[in-house]
Amino acid sequence: MLGSMDLPDCVYSKEPIFITPISPTPNHTLYLSNLDDQKFLRFSIKYLYLFTKSINLEKLKYSLSRVLVDYYPLAGRLRACPENDHKLQVDCNGEGAIFAEAVLDLTANELLVVSNKPDKSWRKLLYKVEAQSFLDIPPLVVQVTNLRCGGMILCIAFNHCLCDGIGTAQFLHAWAHFTKEPTSNLPIKPFHSRHVLKPRDPPQKTSVHRAFTKIPLDDQNPQFGLNLLKFLQSQPISPASITFSQSQILHLKRQYSPSVKSTSFEVLASHTWRCWVKSLDLPSSINVKLLFSVNVRKTVKPELPEGYYGNGFVLGCAEAPVKQVVNGNLQDTVKLVQHAKSELTNDTVKSIVDLLEDKTVNTDLSASLVISQWSRLSLEEVNFGEGKPIQMGPLTSDIYCLFLPSVGETDGVRVLVSLPENVVKKFEYYMKELWDVSDVNGGDIIKGNLQFENPKMISA
Repeated sequence: MLGSMDLPDCVYSKEPIFITPISPTPNHTLYLSNLDDQKFLRFSIKYLYLFTKSINLEKLKYSLSRVLVDYYPLAGRLRACPENDHKLQVDCNGEGAIFAEAVLDLTANELLVVSNKPDKSWRKLLYKVEAQSFLDIPPLVVQVTNLRCGGMILCIAFNHCLCDGIGTAQFLHAWAHFTKEPTSNLPIKPFHSRHVLKPRDPPQKTSVHRAFTKIPLDDQNPQFGLNLLKFLQSQPISPASITFSQSQILHLKRQYSPSVKSTSFEVLASHTWRCWVKSLDLPSSINVKLLFSVNVRKTVKPELPEGYYGNGFVLGCAEAPVKQVVNGNLQDTVKLVQHAKSELTNDTVKSIVDLLEDKTVNTDLSASLVISQWSRLSLEEVNFGEGKPIQMGPLTSDIYCLFLPSVGETDGVRVLVSLPENVVKKFEYYMKELWDVSDVNGGDIIKGNLQFENPKMISA
């Protein structure tokens, strides 16, 4: 069986090119909101799509050139504001997106076997732009890799400062739309202006925002003399990937929230946070946080316009001592998540926007699990004309946790997070511990609590 580290090198037949908008686009500077240019978001969202049939490359290039007319800021370049180098803006200059073509001597089915747990070596599936800084990398980088027997890998990197998960899904569906129907119009037009999330003058900080801190992130956490984030980043890490079927999520709801109405996300997030904290064996008295993205497009007043593809989310924050998360009532953990969501009112969101006017404020990652939900964005529905993907997910796994769609399984969720290598099995055990022992999948009874050895026998 192919191992994740055995991926052969891609063969590039030609140098990557710039795909520019097919017709003239506005040439101006695009203001980015305080939600857009947080330091926390200064990275690229990197997607990997695996298709059984390839798309004609010239067709993909043409449709990309066409969609960049509508989404012209993605063909521009990030710049620091002349009057404030801590603030970012987009120079909408039409320089274009990078498009690389490659060939890989593997089949789609061979890749499907190992694609559930991405590895750092998979970065070779996305062209690496040599740049001096984050700002010098184009906001959109694409690599199409054709496979043996006609399959295709599509990897796309979006600069997170320009768009969030909803925005990237909107762009991908628009690109796919023009690939199939090049002369038609988009059903949803992108809304570019970020001034709808401009801070008030003067800023009004009316709420306590536990997701943020003014303490530099590289300082030690005074609670326990260790920055957990730095510790995790210093360890050899390995991905854990656990897929929950709809029936298993319903069983979790019965365990975590038997008498309180709750969503699948609230229960699965609570469960993941608990298992993450438990597997890391943290001191029982310290406080830990769960940070999770919450779409606020309809929360703010007036609501953000349809087609808004910028960052329209803020982080909900649940916080509790380790001993409460690990040993407390499961229903209470769900209530913490629900309370964190309910706090994010119109006033709170506007207060966060104002708070972020202070560029010394950072997202508090020191002892936090961050969850981003990709499972309800229709990312797995993107179809360029030759069928939906047989796999989609991030290019690599990180210490941030992703809730991914389970391709081919309605309402299934794949939980992906990287942890220190010596705790991955323990985390996976805890995640499956509450699975319904009589869950039926394709006629086979899954004994969820028999998947792994006793966690006490797994080294911490």
